Amino acid sequence: MKFIFLGGQGSGKSTQAKLLADYLNLPLVEMGQIFREKSQDQDEEGLAIRERLSAGELVPDNIAVKALKEKLNNSEFRNGYILDGYPRNAAQLAGLQKDIDKVFFVKVSDEEAIKRLSLRARSDDTKEALERRLQIYHEQTEPLLEQFEKDGKLVTINGEREIEEIHKDIKERVANYEKQLDQN
Repeated sequence: MKFIFLGGQGSGKSTQAKLLADYLNLPLVEMGQIFREKSQDQDEEGLAIRERLSAGELVPDNIAVKALKEKLNNSEFRNGYILDGYPRNAAQLAGLQKDIDKVFFVKVSDEEAIKRLSLRARSDDTKEALERRLQIYHEQTEPLLEQFEKDGKLVTINGEREIEEIHKDIKERVANYEKQLDQN
């Protein structure tokens, strides 16, 4: 099984992706973590990632696509994975494998997202960077939801509930999807 979790900054998508990965015993691919690790590299890519992250901008598409492909070439991902926070735009979607089972969109309002983000302490979470990331999300990532819906892969989740309630909802939807596969 291959699942994607999308949602704006502070939507809880990473929390839900990790919970589902643990529940299904699938490896979790966290693009944000990959980028934070690569930003420590003292090369051109590391510098480009550092600059973009600190400005609240997206990592350049060529770097993002390359980083994901490198990660997914590892044999541990052969039988499936949970992908957190990717793709972020049409160019990244074009570089993504097409055999994704479902895309979980964890939906929260911008007000709720900013409230949640102000509670965590990360050096790249300045108010300006957070607002910029939400703006980019609305402009570049939200349009992808239409494509996933057209493909019959989109599952919209109300992210403004308790973590456990959201996780239960997602597990039920995965179980229903598995039943559909068994019937076909």
